[in-house]
Amino acid sequence: MNRSDNGQQVRKVVIAGGGTAGWIAAAALSTQLGPLLDITLVESEQIGTVGVGEATIPTHRTFHALLGIDERDFMRATQATFKLGIAFENWARKGDRYIHSFGQVGKGTWMGDFQHMWLQAKAEGVAGDFSDYCFELQAAEAGKFYTSDKNPLSFAYHLDATRYAAFMRRLAEAKGVTRREGKITQVQQNPESGFIDAIGLDSGETIEGDLFIDCTGFRGLLIEDTLETGFDDWSHWLPTDSAIAVQTEAVGPPLPYTRAIAHEAGWQWRIPLQHRVGNGLVYCSDYLSEDDARALIGANIQGETITEPRLIRYRTGSRREVWNRNCIALGLSSGFVEPLESTSIHLIQIGVTRLIKQFPFGGVTDVGRRHYNDTARKELERIRDFIILHYYLTEREEPFWRARQEMHIPDTLAHQLELFRETGIAWQAPEDLFRVYSWLQVMLGQRLEPRGHHLMGKLMSRDQMGRALASLKGKIDNAVERLPSHQDFISTYCAAEKP
Repeated sequence: MNRSDNGQQVRKVVIAGGGTAGWIAAAALSTQLGPLLDITLVESEQIGTVGVGEATIPTHRTFHALLGIDERDFMRATQATFKLGIAFENWARKGDRYIHSFGQVGKGTWMGDFQHMWLQAKAEGVAGDFSDYCFELQAAEAGKFYTSDKNPLSFAYHLDATRYAAFMRRLAEAKGVTRREGKITQVQQNPESGFIDAIGLDSGETIEGDLFIDCTGFRGLLIEDTLETGFDDWSHWLPTDSAIAVQTEAVGPPLPYTRAIAHEAGWQWRIPLQHRVGNGLVYCSDYLSEDDARALIGANIQGETITEPRLIRYRTGSRREVWNRNCIALGLSSGFVEPLESTSIHLIQIGVTRLIKQFPFGGVTDVGRRHYNDTARKELERIRDFIILHYYLTEREEPFWRARQEMHIPDTLAHQLELFRETGIAWQAPEDLFRVYSWLQVMLGQRLEPRGHHLMGKLMSRDQMGRALASLKGKIDNAVERLPSHQDFISTYCAAEKP
């Protein structure tokens, strides 16, 4: 029989920490593997959660489908709105604006993606803006939205993270997850294998387990404090280390996209929910003091504040292993890549989905851990590169931004940018979360202009290209025109009571 490295099969799962990460893990494991596992989650009401991961990406919908979650129930419970992308303001230059949408732009062929046709048409003077040819992007700009089983829009959500954790908790507990209240004061390890045998609580209770999931936040109580896994610091590429978060009353209908507004030493988010707005200022403390950051966000929010501004300190990087011995880190305990592209909740969801697919029922093995760690690392590094891209491609003159232009970027990203600059090819690796059209929208939005492109467009005449692009734009414009406003659709589909 296949045994784990400490000679133990896996049935008892202990999740250390609640919040978004803990309750997502509990809900997913209990929904998919419930009859096979004994799952306990330990959290303390005295320990707060970060609770500001309020924007998601379209993979969120796939995860919910896996768990059988009803969209309307979820949206009402979490005050959620729809998200078609992110508007980036003032990034390459002050006054610039572009949207990284979740949609495909135009139509390519087996020879090449749409940008080659568009670049040829642009050279011949018959192309509109690249953004003209994306349905989701134009719907976002118009403040429109609609969804149905037959609707082709690609979208995600804005949500209240605290309410989302509570929603997932209800789902998990209904599936048999046991919650234990208490602070973890002790971690017991097997003296021979180093595996975690149990955790002790401040009440004196001891909770034994076969597999432990660390959802204890930045501290990493199990994965780092106990197992000393190590941390790879990425702050030389992504040097923001602080965020000030505050909630405000909504002053108008919610936009169907997130706003990411660059400032002198970082950027500001605005995330519209049904009855409030989540705001935050991300910055690098080497270039902006806390007092100046508080003043900056105070001058750039709208509506009455609901909460006191809250300071969050962090460091970008990754645990060297997210699965060490019989402990798996999820969420902030596994590392942190800043929230610019709304990947935090996705990384929790894909981490637990990956665990479900290779759950070590017969025992934890070195080869299983290595496979999990390698897969997770590759995906995270590609997400890291995509976020670095936003900072590196800038022409802003402030010291923070000049330093970003001059930094030595990862070789993987350097190759990506050089390939696009010279050939117009937007390449994606198999493990890429962000696909070709995401890379395209950001590279072009950040003013990276290709020097060359595939000449597939020359297979059509100038007039043919012009008519084809005009027809595509016309179809998109007509489709957008028929959509209801984002607010009207929410009102009829998933309106939540005001808290």
